[in-house]
Amino acid sequence: MKFLKDIKRYTNYSGKPALLMLLTQQGLWALFHYRLFNKVYRSNLPGVIKLPILLIGAIKLKFIEIITGITLPYSATIGQGLYIGHHSGIIVNANAVIGENCNISQGVTIGVSGRSNKRGVPIIGDQVYIGANSTVAGKIKVGDNAVIGANSLVIKDVDPSSTVLGVPAVKVSNNDSSGYV
Repeated sequence: MKFLKDIKRYTNYSGKPALLMLLTQQGLWALFHYRLFNKVYRSNLPGVIKLPILLIGAIKLKFIEIITGITLPYSATIGQGLYIGHHSGIIVNANAVIGENCNISQGVTIGVSGRSNKRGVPIIGDQVYIGANSTVAGKIKVGDNAVIGANSLVIKDVDPSSTVLGVPAVKVSNNDSSGYV
């Protein structure tokens, strides 16, 4: 179960018990509700059952967004082991794809951008670190093990195992995310 992998990331990172993490970490609260309603969204339940549950899900996720500042729509694709280091100001587009074992810091936006055939949302690879107050937008790919530095605007593809920084973000090194994720 993906949520158990999420909890494991939190406990491994903090060294604290799962129960304490569940009670105190807003990122886990948002992930729990996301995982629950994403499972319903991707299920083969008949529409007469699915739609009312998803309506409840939309309301619950809005409540979670209000109290945590974290927007994780149930239609987004998020791999197991997501770690949200700090709450508040995190917006993930409903069509975004985020790989496994990624870290998202506070103030991050993963959203839609571009014009015509370049309009779209990002595909984020596995084990990617996204620094505080960064924006990743448009029909781009962020490679596995990449690092996006704080306050960066990423609007072009990011090579795997590289670090980007700036506005707009440019590659600054071949350092990967192993020290961050």
